[in-house]
Amino acid sequence: MDRAGVGKVCLALPGATLDHPFGDDHDAYRVGGKMFAMVGGEGGVSFKVSDIAYEVLTESGHARPAPYLARAKWVNLPRIDDWPDDEVADHLAIAHGIVAAKLTKKARAALGLT
Repeated sequence: MDRAGVGKVCLALPGATLDHPFGDDHDAYRVGGKMFAMVGGEGGVSFKVSDIAYEVLTESGHARPAPYLARAKWVNLPRIDDWPDDEVADHLAIAHGIVAAKLTKKARAALGLT
């Protein structure tokens, strides 16, 4: 998967939007205004994971703690194409779900996520 593929997967998720808060070379994907995934200018991808997935992925070496976001349980894949496309897509969908679940009931309803 490449940067465009990540964009296609993320924007297909309900209520997902794209913006560039860190410059044009970074794509930030959000749901309800909250970021769930980001593609960096050098081709890596970072995304939100569960506490358990964070431990498993970082301790096994499959991913590294995401710079600046590790304390919030985000992981980073320096190269998106190191993982199979379906696994990346699954993790992005899970990241979307984790962040969406933390939105208020009203915000979820407005996005059609109830």
